[in-house]
Amino acid sequence: MNLKLLGSSLIIAGTALGAGMLAIPMVLAQFGLLSGTILMLVIWSGTTYAALLLLEASIKVGGGLGMNTIAKQTLGKGGQLITNGLLYALLICLLMAYIIGAGDLVHKLMLNVGLDLSLAQSQIIFTVIAGAIVAAGTGVIDKLNRVLFLSMLAMLVITLFALVPNMSLAHFFNSSNDSNIDLIKTSAVLFTSFGFFPVIPSLVSYNHKATHQQLRNMILIGSFIPLLCYLLWLYAVVGSLSSEQLSQFNNVSELINVLAARFDGIHVILSLFTGLALLTSFFGVALSLFDQNVDLFKQNRAVTYVITFILPLLGALFAADKFLPVLSYAGLILVFIAIFIPMLMVRNLRKDDKTHQAVSANELHYEVAGGQVAMAICLGFGLFLIGAQVI
Repeated sequence: MNLKLLGSSLIIAGTALGAGMLAIPMVLAQFGLLSGTILMLVIWSGTTYAALLLLEASIKVGGGLGMNTIAKQTLGKGGQLITNGLLYALLICLLMAYIIGAGDLVHKLMLNVGLDLSLAQSQIIFTVIAGAIVAAGTGVIDKLNRVLFLSMLAMLVITLFALVPNMSLAHFFNSSNDSNIDLIKTSAVLFTSFGFFPVIPSLVSYNHKATHQQLRNMILIGSFIPLLCYLLWLYAVVGSLSSEQLSQFNNVSELINVLAARFDGIHVILSLFTGLALLTSFFGVALSLFDQNVDLFKQNRAVTYVITFILPLLGALFAADKFLPVLSYAGLILVFIAIFIPMLMVRNLRKDDKTHQAVSANELHYEVAGGQVAMAICLGFGLFLIGAQVI
């Protein structure tokens, strides 16, 4: 795998790592590590398969196309409108959550250096600067994201080493909530935590010279990294704090303050770690929305920049204390846009393939393994996630 493909895998991983890294300990710890780990593995497996379905659709309709065009060619005009509506709702909800989380961290940072910025001012400053980087293009984000992601991993390793000596094994076997229904309810937040799906069309376009196998490996590696990080972070935090404490936190600042009070010297490291996680996630989601707007509106980058960030910023300003609820709403939307729509796209494309059997070897397209059985399981996975939200 070359540096460009590796960087793309890190964009996928960075898009997922963000809100999930902050939310997972707060929602899963109360159920114990075994139940939380099993549920996370189920969510990761279903999400990765659905992402490969979108990759198949992207390849078959022609790399370099955004979701707007892919939907139009595979689902028709009606499907295109529905896909665009759901995608915009999803990306705006995710960006709102990231702006809320990042604004909170910027606000605390400014207070520490003696600048009394309001939360709203902190959110505006973050969005304007980070959004300008996104508008510079995928190549810029790729190179910057490599540095940010590796720095984030370094912060995670340092944090884990700092927490391990004082961890309590008793916490690993404790749970304050034995309700399977309540555990299933967390599926929406967990599913959103693997929400790297929207960035795939942009990365297929960015890696237009890559083979199908390389693109597949790009997604597999990119999805496995956040799974590993989530599990390590969950175990470290649960081993350090009780499930009762974790269930009471409403935002990342509270989690950082409690850990920093118990373990000297890691407040700055934790702040940097969570800040980098949010920033890499913001870049991935914002890149998806920016490219979607380029595909749909056909405007210059300056106009697209304003179109892309004005609604998420306004939403964050009016919902500054709704970090976890916004993630839950995004989770419901993500089920449709990340599971059912790629399934419909691939179903239609495979039907068309059967009517064009006489294709030469160099025209054969990538197809996800598993056939109809895997598609049926994926459908059940999507219905499970909707049921979790309805409950």
